[in-house]
Amino acid sequence: MKEQQRRPTLMDVAQAAGVSRALVSIVMRGVPGAAESTRQKVFEAARELGYRPDSRARLLRSSRTKLIGLSFSSSQPFHAEIVDAAYAQASSRGYEIALSAVANGRTETRAVESLLDFGSEALVMISPTLTAEELDRYSGQVPVVSLLRNDVGELVDAVSSDDIAGIRLGVEHLADLGHRNIVHVDGGIAVSAQQRSEAFRSEMQGRGLEATAIPGGPGEEDGLRAARSLRDNLPTAVIAFNDRSALGLIEGFRASGLQIPSDVSVLGYDDSQLARLSYVQLSSVSQDAPLLAAAAVDRAVDRIEGTVGPAHVVRTPHLVIRKTTALPRA
Repeated sequence: MKEQQRRPTLMDVAQAAGVSRALVSIVMRGVPGAAESTRQKVFEAARELGYRPDSRARLLRSSRTKLIGLSFSSSQPFHAEIVDAAYAQASSRGYEIALSAVANGRTETRAVESLLDFGSEALVMISPTLTAEELDRYSGQVPVVSLLRNDVGELVDAVSSDDIAGIRLGVEHLADLGHRNIVHVDGGIAVSAQQRSEAFRSEMQGRGLEATAIPGGPGEEDGLRAARSLRDNLPTAVIAFNDRSALGLIEGFRASGLQIPSDVSVLGYDDSQLARLSYVQLSSVSQDAPLLAAAAVDRAVDRIEGTVGPAHVVRTPHLVIRKTTALPRA
């Protein structure tokens, strides 16, 4: 078996460039003390050897890791969009992101503790399911930012979207189209499910309309089951807990020979990449993943650097109208 190639070191670069190790260190750190011709010679040697500075070792020597630990659910596409945006924002603030997934067989506690073991200076947790007391315990070690959930007490930062405003936008849109028989498929035990269900009931009752909510969940299969349960008493419009549930609803309705939106309008929540697919074009309440991610990273960095105390940030969602909502059927 071929011996694994050793990672090039500063000494390797120094020997290749014909200079001292100290001079290579000066060049790589970008500090004064080396002539331009020497810098070019060192950089050329580094490129040929494939040398890259070990930034993690440098940070550990300075007792800083500049890492923000981010936990997310591997089963939620919307979380992946937040992760993408978090990387960009962390880089702009001079930090790196360390990821840890909550998955089948891997608990949220394990995901968080692995981030702490890795030296994360703060935690950003997307839709955490731990109790407020458990979150408080972690906040005693490093700053903790809860993303998409705000019922986390006063010691933990929270960045979330206004679920009441989001559901209001959805109901208002459908009511303005003329819908009166609107059903909400809830999110089961998912984070924010109860808040959205309560907001739906309040908004419908405020308009003098019957508020019907049926059991659902955050996945496509939950939407499929909900669609089957609604076939015999079909509403004119449905507001799903999220986009994945909405996709399941659409598939279930179409399997029954129904047309979207001429027979029934379907509104999602999140405005995820799934909603924007050209063959889906799902109307959805947008939580604006990039803005949420940026706000969460900013809270984490500001807490690390001691410029602010814990706070709850609530962003206002907006409605994106596409092709799955229309006037009610005659």
